Formats: sequence, C-alpha cells, structure tokens
Amino acid sequence: MDEIKKRIAPCGLHCGKCFAFIDGDIKRSSVELQNAMGNFDDYAKRFVTLLDEPVFNKYDEFKELLDYFAKVECKGCRNESCKLFNACRVRECYAEKGVDFCFQCQNFPCNDTGFDEHLYRR
Repeated sequence: MDEIKKRIAPCGLHCGKCFAFIDGDIKRSSVELQNAMGNFDDYAKRFVTLLDEPVFNKYDEFKELLDYFAKVECKGCRNESCKLFNACRVRECYAEKGVDFCFQCQNFPCNDTGFDEHLYRR
C-alpha cells in the first residue's frame, strides 16, 4: 500500500504520470534520451545545412526542455507541495482529516480542493 500511496495523490491523481515526479515515466525517459543523444549539439548545427532541415534550428529549445524534464524532482503530494497545481488545498486537508484518500472523507466530494474547473472534473 505504501508504494501505491507514493505514486497516487490523495485526490486520486497519478503522480507517476506527472512531468515533475522524481520516479515518473517522463523523468526517466528524459534522462534516457539525454544519455542516448550524448553530445548531439554539433550534429544538430550541421544537420540544418547538410540535411536541409530547418527544424534542427530549434534543437537548443528542445534540449532546454529535455534538461528541465530530466532534472525536476518532485517527491509527490504526500511528501511536499504540488509543483504543478499551486492552488491545491488537498494536501493540507487530507492530513488534517487523517485520511489516505479524499474519497474516504465524510465531506467527499467537496468544492474545497483549489482545483481549476478542468482538474476538478477529472
């Protein structure tokens, strides 16, 4: 159960799917892609003209985003404040109520999550 709670937030969102989760798919894949690409910078510059592919002009932007995905280290909502939804109030509430998941609360469902409309529907 502890392994499940590590990856599933009290609200039911799957932290393991979040780009910021330290042990998530996106972080792991980003690190693997960085390692596989090695020092691709020089190639990207040459491919603009050699392959007549202007898309390689955007390599620096791609690399910046990939570097960001590879370095984020959120430990999940149960261990720290959510890095994705700043207005989330679930972390404080579930700890205060002493439940593992929102659905265990007698006030569930409630409107005091701090979620935007899209997230609240999910």
